[in-house]
Amino acid sequence: MTLPEAIYTATQVREIERRVRERHGIPGAELMERAGAAALGLLGALYPRARRIAVVCGPGNNGGDGYVLARLAGEQGLAPVVLGAGAPRAEGDAARARAMCAAAGIAVGEIAPEHLASCDVIVDALFGTGLDREVEREGRAAIEAINAAGRPVLAIDIPSGLDSDTGRVHGAAVRAQATVTFIGLKPGLFTGAGREHCGRIFFDGLGAPPDAYGASMPCARRITEANLGGLLRRRPRDAHKGAAGHVLVLGGDQGMPGAARLAGAAAYRAGAGLVTLATHPAHAACAGATFPELMVHGARSGRDLRPLLQRATVIALGPGLGQGRWGRMLFRAAHAARLPLVVDADGLNLLAQTPARRADRVLTPHPGEAARLLKQTAEKIQSDRFAAARAIAARYGGVCVLKGSGTVIAADEDDVFDLCDLGNPGMASGGMGDVLAGAIAGLLAQGLDIRAAARLGVWAHAGAGDDAAAAGGELGLLAGDLLSLIRARLNRIAT
Repeated sequence: MTLPEAIYTATQVREIERRVRERHGIPGAELMERAGAAALGLLGALYPRARRIAVVCGPGNNGGDGYVLARLAGEQGLAPVVLGAGAPRAEGDAARARAMCAAAGIAVGEIAPEHLASCDVIVDALFGTGLDREVEREGRAAIEAINAAGRPVLAIDIPSGLDSDTGRVHGAAVRAQATVTFIGLKPGLFTGAGREHCGRIFFDGLGAPPDAYGASMPCARRITEANLGGLLRRRPRDAHKGAAGHVLVLGGDQGMPGAARLAGAAAYRAGAGLVTLATHPAHAACAGATFPELMVHGARSGRDLRPLLQRATVIALGPGLGQGRWGRMLFRAAHAARLPLVVDADGLNLLAQTPARRADRVLTPHPGEAARLLKQTAEKIQSDRFAAARAIAARYGGVCVLKGSGTVIAADEDDVFDLCDLGNPGMASGGMGDVLAGAIAGLLAQGLDIRAAARLGVWAHAGAGDDAAAAGGELGLLAGDLLSLIRARLNRIAT
């Protein structure tokens, strides 16, 4: 099924579940039955030939879901093997599910490599969304055994050991081929280490009534083609290039002309009417040779930039900029011009050295640049990408696009994040960030506000990466491969 757009924290999902139980009279035991049945149904669809199923159950409600699955699997004629890591409390839904499993003749054994290696599929029902500490001893040993078994893994609700709110791994986490999550999507499934550990993500609302969600504002929303509708309008028949905006790309120090050229090309492919590249005079003559639509000017001083700034609608600052005297000159001139900005690469590194707030700016850091902006480590950034994006937007103003697996977008004074679950590892190559910065600048030039331009640019860029990978594979994917595909994506949703 199609995944919902709304994403909720673990605390919010527990509150939604409480309303389902108390206001709608659906007891927790019934929700557990539905979860186990939904997980078993998915397992059958994904692995129709599987007969021997190892179900690894922890002591909480996640384990209870696993006990239900095992009991129902036995009733269907499969051969479930339940492996327990800690018994549930004497009372509660999980204890009831375990007792019903035992009454059906399914014994609970110890987690051992030979039990896991002899099965067709492993079901991970060890830890759920409530895990907020490092996994130790027995739990860690169980996770490592699951990962070492060499069998496909279906995780219930979230892979054990993964933080459901941040995507951080608590010391060790199950690597699943598929994850079925319930009631509400969790942010940790889609960012940080989440996408690597979750595999394909499936959702089941367990029949929760829509009004059970009403009082809970999502913490984030997935960026989808559906919720981007209406942002980009088809051009009128009498359109001219001046009406589509003019992007000025500032970058390309000596030895780095390609980054600025890629940004300029992406701005054009995103629909900008005109694109000018102000670059180092040493290579100005050849910078536009392979993309003749670019207007290229060598800039030695701020004086050379003045006429270019007067004609520009928006500035893309940073691709190949460098942090030397020349780059600093362009950085100062861009911020003095008071035009909307997209700041990337060394533009961000220079901003980290001279912090200032602006509301009309999109910042596009990767985790290393984000670490410099916040004076933290990249590891700290990755441990909670949502908190990092929000902190950057709060400190520097405007919109922050924190790039990486599961790109997070945060806007100053807005509590709801945007999250992109498109993109692939093939995009970990030089120039991808330059293309993204140029695409966002091209959309800004056409009149979109900074949040809308960021959302649409991120979606088109990541989706184009997936389109390119589908056509030719992830290995060897180049930033330039995305240019025509960004154009195709944007034309697909223009209304």
